Amino acid sequence: MKRRNFIKSSSLASTPFLLNGISVQSFLSRSLENLINGDNDRVLVLIQLNGGNDGLNTLIPIDQYAGLTAVRTPVLIPQNRVIKINNNTGLHPSMTELNTVWNNGMAQFIQAVGYPNQNRSHFRSQDIWITASDANEFLNTAWLGRYFDETIPNYPIGYPNSDCPDPIALSIGTNISETCQGTRGNYSLAVIDPVNIDVLNDPNLEPVPSTCYGEELSFLRDAVKQTNSYTDRIKAAGQKGNNLSTKYSTSALSEKLKTVAKLISGGLKTKVYVVNLMGFDNHSGQVNSDTTTGTHANLLTQLSNAICAFQDDLVKLKLDKRVIGMTFSEFGRRIKTTNNGTDHGSAAPMILFGSCINPVILGNNPIISTTTGDQEGVAMQYDFRSVYGSILNQWFNVDKAIVQRLIYQQYQDLPIIMGCTTTDTYDINEPDSLKIKLSENITTNQTTLQINGIINKFVNIGVFNDQGFQLQNEIIKTSGVDSITRIINLEQYPAGIYFVRVADAKYQKVERVVKVN
Repeated sequence: MKRRNFIKSSSLASTPFLLNGISVQSFLSRSLENLINGDNDRVLVLIQLNGGNDGLNTLIPIDQYAGLTAVRTPVLIPQNRVIKINNNTGLHPSMTELNTVWNNGMAQFIQAVGYPNQNRSHFRSQDIWITASDANEFLNTAWLGRYFDETIPNYPIGYPNSDCPDPIALSIGTNISETCQGTRGNYSLAVIDPVNIDVLNDPNLEPVPSTCYGEELSFLRDAVKQTNSYTDRIKAAGQKGNNLSTKYSTSALSEKLKTVAKLISGGLKTKVYVVNLMGFDNHSGQVNSDTTTGTHANLLTQLSNAICAFQDDLVKLKLDKRVIGMTFSEFGRRIKTTNNGTDHGSAAPMILFGSCINPVILGNNPIISTTTGDQEGVAMQYDFRSVYGSILNQWFNVDKAIVQRLIYQQYQDLPIIMGCTTTDTYDINEPDSLKIKLSENITTNQTTLQINGIINKFVNIGVFNDQGFQLQNEIIKTSGVDSITRIINLEQYPAGIYFVRVADAKYQKVERVVKVN
């Protein structure tokens, strides 16, 4: 019996064996260690928006109000209430604090992030985002777990130790995060209150029998010892740490990020923190009669205020150059509404924040047609794995070849980090010269795609339907040419809405085309 199976089948697996939310099982499954020492003390904070966030009511395309009004009136934010962050794009009116972070040059928005062949099931799409898999691929490890496997292949033998005394990842709450699942277990611990945390009683020290049971019992005892060692470190950091911002609210998310800031300031060398904000699956009740209020507005208020307070705290603690944060959600919502709610959709924006974040909007506003289909979601511009890969490369200094192997062979190098030294930085001054044009946006069978301004070694041409399923995919080696023409044949597909996406190593463009009979 493997150790993991032993734990699952033992009585411990059926009892709430937690230390203020720290699961002993998480310790027993290769959860701990300090990832990188000395040369890189950077931290990544993940905020998971559970349920599928409505991106069109979060990062609002002001220049698309004709289409939005035609198909989204029941949930549409009045245009005069949108917080403008530039002439074409704005934020939900409940996100005033996030607008402050943006105005301070500490936020980035990435438009229309998703993946080919969008799955609209919560559970499956969460798995895809967590594991960084293809839509038809099933992996047992998560994207950060594979990174940890690469960095500390010998764990858990000999850990914790004087060089690596702290947990690699912490989930603030009662459950460990699946984003940190590695080959031999999960690297994340769960903790609620790092100050009021108790150690486990020492295990029975009777002699261990020379049997399979004895081997597993010995492993369990070692795990309890590890648990207590990490508990002491977390508790010490919680007691030593401090919070200087007065902007935190009493929301659960604010309290979680406040805990993260306290632990970092207390000297904990944990590399990744994961927090959750639940409640985004708003098929109904997303808005009130005043569409600027309601369930979604309340959630965005919590998110906005928590990010602003956390960033303010980091700046006051002089830790802001060490920490970046990122939101993610399993999918966006459909463009058309269901009365006062929205159904499962496709792509949605991501929010990144921190003093080292390049403060720009990546990508273009989604195209919202007055003839939007009932099933139509926001068309993907960026593959989420390009965001993950760019963070690993630019923030944690992971070699691009390793990123391609661990995350995605064709990830795009996105301009995420700016103003903080990395070993392999993105050239933010390189212009986006990629241009695409379709000869016809309404056709009975085909349209001609013209690509200009190619500066990279390849382009990827994809054709998607309105639900995000990839119907065609072609990778073209450009061999130094700066323009390409291709015929996009839609003859074999039914009448409907399609999207043509062209991407190179850094940039991408999307065009909408309607096939009619």
